[in-house]
Amino acid sequence: MKLTFKKLDERAVIPSRATAGSAGMDVCACLDGSVTLAPGEIRLIPTGLTAMTDCGDVAMLIYPRSGLSSKFGVTLANCVGVIDSDYRGEWCVPLINLGKEPFTVEHGMRIAQLIPTRIIIPDIEVADSLTETERGSGGFGSSGVQ
Repeated sequence: MKLTFKKLDERAVIPSRATAGSAGMDVCACLDGSVTLAPGEIRLIPTGLTAMTDCGDVAMLIYPRSGLSSKFGVTLANCVGVIDSDYRGEWCVPLINLGKEPFTVEHGMRIAQLIPTRIIIPDIEVADSLTETERGSGGFGSSGVQ
């Protein structure tokens, strides 16, 4: 699979892995000036990038960076961002500050991580019944905690 990026802003940073064993590629903010998120605030942070793959069955999944989440309470407002294979607009990352202190995002700061992921595109059927299982319709908590 090949992933091709286009810079929409010359200052944009192409995502890369921090180490050879990193699963995700760091995605950086592309800003004219710093952006401060107050506690509880959500802001859409531009990356200055768009991209495409050479496969129609790959989605770009955008995940939070664990360091930002655990140290500052800053994470993605939508938990995981999904960039569809046919989207060609600018990538923006919705950050939320769940911490107790304001958090400032600077240009070039690593704000999220990208993991390209193959997706399964199923054939859809409608049926009057489904196979029975031991669990059946047991919902939340039905399998216990231990």
